[in-house]
Amino acid sequence: MYEIVRRHLGKVVAGAAMAVTGTAVAVAVTLPGSAGAAGAAGPPSGSGTAAATGTGPGAATSDGPAPGPAALAAAPPEGAKGVGTDPLTDDELKRAEALALTPPAATAQRDAEGGRGPQRLGTELADPRPGEETGGPRRAVVRLYDYGRDELVTRTVNLDTGKVEASGAQRGVQPSAHPEELRAALRLILDSPLGKGVKEDYKDATGKELTAPDQLWFNGDVYRTYREKDVPPQLAKCGEHRCVRLVTKVLNGAWIDTRGLIVDLSARTVTRVG
Repeated sequence: MYEIVRRHLGKVVAGAAMAVTGTAVAVAVTLPGSAGAAGAAGPPSGSGTAAATGTGPGAATSDGPAPGPAALAAAPPEGAKGVGTDPLTDDELKRAEALALTPPAATAQRDAEGGRGPQRLGTELADPRPGEETGGPRRAVVRLYDYGRDELVTRTVNLDTGKVEASGAQRGVQPSAHPEELRAALRLILDSPLGKGVKEDYKDATGKELTAPDQLWFNGDVYRTYREKDVPPQLAKCGEHRCVRLVTKVLNGAWIDTRGLIVDLSARTVTRVG
């Protein structure tokens, strides 16, 4: 997230417009040439034919025909099962999550939207155990979050035997937020009275109504109170609760400042800070 912001701030800006409405700030940036969020800048205006084609005085020349377009090679087929310390394959990821979510325990848990079943956070290859460095079974560590109990649930599954070999739950442990959690947080902002400024800034930037999270580019992470000077009472349980802070922008357009809106996903509330 910080790297994205640093790259944008490091560019030469030809013009900027800022609109402040309610709780949000929209920033529109125009880059040199025809550069956009998904493209590169074109040639500078006023470029002559010689400069554009490389045929002017002192231009470099080459013998022979120009090379043809690059060929896109297809990726090699992925097997159903990896070998050794290879990353988990798609089939292994699906199998690991299915094994970790075996009912009835999983059906009693809740995800970020309040739906049945825990929130998936991530799955990765487990380290081999002593003596199993070569030829041992492949295991996966599946991390889940139960919003019903505010617990981080970790399960280690053996992909060879299909058994859950270890399971544990921890409170007060807050790993990085999953994109699905960030989408749920943005939806809560838009449904909250504090989201009025975000909607107004979006309309100022695009002329359209903002009704769904997918109309915005968004990123973010867990809100950690120990990094803040003044924490409102409504956010005192963040850390025990799962709270997130977002950064947002119009798709291929202006930034909308939502950093002052903290979403408590556990309590499903939105609070303004700063």
